[in-house]
Amino acid sequence: MQTVAILGAAGRNGDAVARAFLKAGWRVKGVARGAKVRTLAPGIEPVEADAYDRAALTSACAGADVIVHTLNPAYDDWSNTVLPLAENVLAAAEAAGATVMIPGNVYNYGYGIRPDTDENASMSGDTEKARLRIAMEALYERAAVEKGVRTIVIRAGDFFGGGRPETWLDLMILKDLKKDRFTWPGGWRTVHAFAYLPDLGETFARVAAKREELSPFTTLHFRGHAVTGNEFHAAAEKAVGRGLKRSTVLWTVIRIVGLFKPVLREVVKMSYLWRVPHSLANDRLEALIGPEPHTRLDVALTEAIADMKLDRPAAARKADTRSALAA
Repeated sequence: MQTVAILGAAGRNGDAVARAFLKAGWRVKGVARGAKVRTLAPGIEPVEADAYDRAALTSACAGADVIVHTLNPAYDDWSNTVLPLAENVLAAAEAAGATVMIPGNVYNYGYGIRPDTDENASMSGDTEKARLRIAMEALYERAAVEKGVRTIVIRAGDFFGGGRPETWLDLMILKDLKKDRFTWPGGWRTVHAFAYLPDLGETFARVAAKREELSPFTTLHFRGHAVTGNEFHAAAEKAVGRGLKRSTVLWTVIRIVGLFKPVLREVVKMSYLWRVPHSLANDRLEALIGPEPHTRLDVALTEAIADMKLDRPAAARKADTRSALAA
């Protein structure tokens, strides 16, 4: 049985990837810090380690055939965390002789990202986060050549789904679902890239099984759901079975609040992705594993809403109806 170590297994992406590897028959070591290690899914071997401690991380990953780096540092502290974490993961992979797998994002392509962006598109450090992700991937690419550490980056859009919080879905888009409100951060006709985490997790497991067929450093694109605000809204209404009032994000207000809240300030810097239409071409991925795992959007939203308990109880909806009739 092959072994995978999931770094950040208690996070939203790590949890989905860990479950997918477990389902695929792997031995799964879930590496997490502190009390989070007690929240892992059944069947995952809990391993407590601080990823900032290189020796502890190396020990936690011993015996792994694959290491999946889903560590998610604080959004407003990437400059101090992204590269040190990457270096520690590389050290652990080199010691174990393991392949590193990383969920990439679309930041690398900067303001020039467009629909059907493929792996050969030019990267652009238009933002600090783009520069850091480009530098991180370059670090892994050098390690593949100089140290023989195989790395696979699977790039995807914004995550949603699974049972862990803090995605655009629960923080913004459907945070007011109990009030029958749908909030969209961008243009209603602008295509935006999303990745349903259970589908992405399955993709990681399927690519891992074919890792020996790939170059020492490989980037693949996961298309996921490339949809407009109108399409996402329609799918959400279908998922809940009722109409949802539309509202938009007041970015000017968020920008002002961001003067005092560093995390929001960073969110505003990346808000261009809600204005620039973009998607990822997945030809290279499908040439490797066949059709990309893909849950229909309304079904994915139904599952995500249930997992996150975002909708109001049926009894509450009936009470609202009776109140309206009485009025």
